[in-house]
Amino acid sequence: MYYNSLLKTIGNTPLVKINLESPASILAKLEYLNPSGSLKDRPALFMIEEAERKGLLKAGNTIIDASSGNYGISLAMIGAIKGYSVIICVPEKTSTEKQQTIKAYGAELIVCPDTANVEDPNSYHNLAIKLSKEIPNSFIPNQYLNLSNTETHYKSTGPEIWHQTEGKITHFIAGAGTCGTISGVGQYLKQQNPAIKIIGVDSPNSFRATKGNPKPYQIEGIGIDLDSPVVDYTVMDEIIEVSDKDAFSYVPLLASKYGFLVGLSSGAVAYATAQYTKQLTKDNYVVIIFGDSGRAYLTKNIFAESKSEQSKSVTNRLRRHTLSNQKQIL
Repeated sequence: MYYNSLLKTIGNTPLVKINLESPASILAKLEYLNPSGSLKDRPALFMIEEAERKGLLKAGNTIIDASSGNYGISLAMIGAIKGYSVIICVPEKTSTEKQQTIKAYGAELIVCPDTANVEDPNSYHNLAIKLSKEIPNSFIPNQYLNLSNTETHYKSTGPEIWHQTEGKITHFIAGAGTCGTISGVGQYLKQQNPAIKIIGVDSPNSFRATKGNPKPYQIEGIGIDLDSPVVDYTVMDEIIEVSDKDAFSYVPLLASKYGFLVGLSSGAVAYATAQYTKQLTKDNYVVIIFGDSGRAYLTKNIFAESKSEQSKSVTNRLRRHTLSNQKQIL
């Protein structure tokens, strides 16, 4: 069996059990196995193909949008396959690897200053909107305001999780950024079983968390930074706030202890899950989202500390071995 297009491989990602020292069964959905490396392949493709069906996007047009990185990568990949020009606006905090990947797909990259609020006139979000109005024959999917972002996960990710767990899922935990994932999956799962708990993971410095007075933060991929119709609070039973420090500390642990080389939002989700699931029992089935790969963050040096500790450990073992040999010689 083979696929006629790379785009056909989007979705149907596996669930893998991860032992976060909880009595509950915790299953990670490996969204970083999508072709461009993140869960954003799903909504990016859905919104582009919807725009094509409606005649909003035609051959020769330019796709423009704002992204913290992964969504921009997805649009760049899709644009390359479908023959569209693509312009992506990102904030400065976007990792070097993500920026280089967007350009590798042939898209134009515009790096904007980090702003605490996406509604700031200088924000990457507002620049994308401005460009879409100025550049002829351009189309902006606008993931922050497009309800199709939610519909994507309602129609694909949610049903996948339900069937993969054979309906046994009791909790769903995911990063909350644009909230397309948690809203869409949450809507679907609540329809199947209203008792399922839907838990979002946000930054304590986000627009939502600070009640409209956001502060800068470094986690990429989460942060409810806009009042948007995409955000469906009615399906969220709880929102857990995770700091940059706690999220960053979990990323190298997931790699070195469990073998999951994942990104910053996944670190935040895993940290929140480890804390939350201590109260659960063996009858609980928790599905969490690992949204992208840690390979997109290597230059941020989040793995440097663990490598340093490993180096010290090796040095100490060599020293003990040398002293032991010297004693034997004596």
